[in-house]
Amino acid sequence: MFDSNFYYKFYYGWWKNIDKFILLLILSLFFLGLFFSLVSTSLIASDKSNTNTYYFFVKHFLFICLGILTLIGFSLISQEQLLKISKILFIVFFIFLILVPFIGVEVKGSKRWIDLVFSFRFQPIEILKPFFITMLASVLTLENYKSIYIKYFFSFLILAPIILFLISQPDIGQTLLIILTWLSLIFISGINLFIFFSFFILISLLLSYLIFFVSKFQYIQERLLSFLDPNIGNNYQSEKASEAITNGGFFGKGIGEGTLNTRVPEAHTDYIIAVISEEFGAIIVIAIMAIFLVFTYQVLRKIYLERDNQIKLILVGSISIMLLQTFIHIGVNIRLLPTTGMTLPFLSYGGSSIISTAILSGIILNLTKRKIN
Repeated sequence: MFDSNFYYKFYYGWWKNIDKFILLLILSLFFLGLFFSLVSTSLIASDKSNTNTYYFFVKHFLFICLGILTLIGFSLISQEQLLKISKILFIVFFIFLILVPFIGVEVKGSKRWIDLVFSFRFQPIEILKPFFITMLASVLTLENYKSIYIKYFFSFLILAPIILFLISQPDIGQTLLIILTWLSLIFISGINLFIFFSFFILISLLLSYLIFFVSKFQYIQERLLSFLDPNIGNNYQSEKASEAITNGGFFGKGIGEGTLNTRVPEAHTDYIIAVISEEFGAIIVIAIMAIFLVFTYQVLRKIYLERDNQIKLILVGSISIMLLQTFIHIGVNIRLLPTTGMTLPFLSYGGSSIISTAILSGIILNLTKRKIN
């Protein structure tokens, strides 16, 4: 099936040069997500949907397998191939994002997904995110334009249509994530602080206008007001998540003893950290966060040593979007932030989220490989 050249390339071109510690951390997080799916979240989700007991676990397992193959694929190719393929895939999935309003599937009032063959449903923005980062880094390091302000303008032209399509779905959570990632990249690229904060204020004013003066986004206004004043509106999901974390204590209530799974509709995706905390305790959540922090430290160390600005920006963007997504997920679960649907990288159930995380991980592994002169 594979010739000797493939094995030579795989061993000497990939395995010998890959950062095995970063790979170990990535695989550990993926398999922790699979473990929690097996012993807890998928069982309750299957009960709710009246499917086979291990239906969601099997799907999670298949997504993880596909994710690992994707990770290997993106980390195996050369950096030049990676950058070229990323541009093509950015265009492909941006087209899918454009098609969402026309052929997308509406779920719980939002049209964010597209159905493909064999009932496979995916969320275009999830797959687009890694290539959004590579495109931004390419634009911000263009050598044809000496003026950095032209590069900022071009990067904004990439950002703006994505934000418009996300707002139309509506998906404020992903909108916020994309904007914060863009801001982190232009900040790292050395933007003047006055211009940076001008961008920040302008975007904040625009989002505030949409939330408070456009009827389509009234539900977000209600979430914000109920977050600020618990006596206003419905805080059921976030309250139950916070309560579950408190009830779990330091050592948890035990496998299968949690109640959040049965109380909150999307516990296996948007509230996974609360489910884990309730059943396994804060000690396991701390251990998971420690793995995240070590992973982040290892990538930051590679960024510090990197001399190529484009690669440096891609690595910064990749780790930033993971950290921002993790912060939003945990923030919602502990009522530090208003309710919004956001998966936890590596651990949450969801094919699009797992593949997106796998692509980001593959890009990180690719760009942190030992360079052969």
